[in-house]
Amino acid sequence: MKFSIIYEAQMVDISRQNEQQVFHDIVEQSLYAEEMGFDVIWSVEHHSLTQYAHLSAPESFLAFIAGATSRIHVGHGVICLPFNMNHPIKVAERVATLDILSRGRLHFGVGKGGTRQETGAFGTPMDMVTPQVDESMYMIPKMWQEGEFEHHGLIDIPPRPIHPKPFQDPHPPMYMACTREEALYVAGARGLGALVLGFSGPEEIAKKNAIYREAFKNRKAEDQVGFRPTEHLAALCPAIIMDDAEEARRIGFRGQLFFAKSIHYWYGGAPKPNVDDLDAELMAQEVEKEKAAFVARLGQENIPARPTSTELYNVNHAYGSVDTAIKYVERLEEAGADEILFLLQMGTVPHHASMETIKNIGEHLIPYFRNKEKAKTREKELA
Repeated sequence: MKFSIIYEAQMVDISRQNEQQVFHDIVEQSLYAEEMGFDVIWSVEHHSLTQYAHLSAPESFLAFIAGATSRIHVGHGVICLPFNMNHPIKVAERVATLDILSRGRLHFGVGKGGTRQETGAFGTPMDMVTPQVDESMYMIPKMWQEGEFEHHGLIDIPPRPIHPKPFQDPHPPMYMACTREEALYVAGARGLGALVLGFSGPEEIAKKNAIYREAFKNRKAEDQVGFRPTEHLAALCPAIIMDDAEEARRIGFRGQLFFAKSIHYWYGGAPKPNVDDLDAELMAQEVEKEKAAFVARLGQENIPARPTSTELYNVNHAYGSVDTAIKYVERLEEAGADEILFLLQMGTVPHHASMETIKNIGEHLIPYFRNKEKAKTREKELA
């Protein structure tokens, strides 16, 4: 099992000074993660979502991290593929270049950037987002295989050579963002890894894993995206792990509440996020209150409150002590996760708490699970 961190560059204070500090904090955390044995640093791509996500240029961020490290991998989780956001030729060129310069340490996830706030900034109608993403994800791997590429469809590309070709042969492993069950069917059927980016918890991860594995097993050759089938499920794991377990819970609950409020401001018409600083139990109660208020808002607009819309308010995550976190991650492992995507950098989480969490994961969680894997391997060899 792999252990990674995913970043959004989320923040409460959007002043230029603090925005810059958040980016430098993330770099410091990423470099420390390499030192502590993590496997991948992932970056989202979002646009015009104030407070929720300021990581709008993941190609620059990941290139900086790759250049400052020697072992840890870097991952696009994901590149938004509507044509006006990212032209497929430019995606192919950028991904291949970073794969070369990082000597094959790149992972390539694809997705939509599916809010009107984002797609509208680039002049893409919502009904064209999915068709453009589908067309682009099939095109890009072909650009890396063909001497001269040509395409005619929703976008026309005249015969042109596309350079460079990736370091990894035939190309970096490909993944798809999966926030809904429908996306898991698509990812599996197309032979893509699944980045499960919800807050659903181990029970829901087990259900999603079953859907994904079945779709992957039954995929058809003509539906395959690219030339490197990747059976891999990565599960999001919000985590704050500190010596002071009660403080970790307080920080984690507060950060998650800000995350939920900030995303629902852009996605669901909620008020701008404002999170009081309360103790752990009161903060957990605030999360429940916000969940009830969100469900009520959905009801007013006659929108069903599905689990995918309320899972942000599930506070059963890796908040607290090392032992608590190990037990929670074990449940994700049992649910079928191949990779744990730790989410530390939620808007109100202080830098020192993220650094202590990285330290505890590196010194305790990663060795614990690596030793488990070694023990299982020895048992198989002796059997």
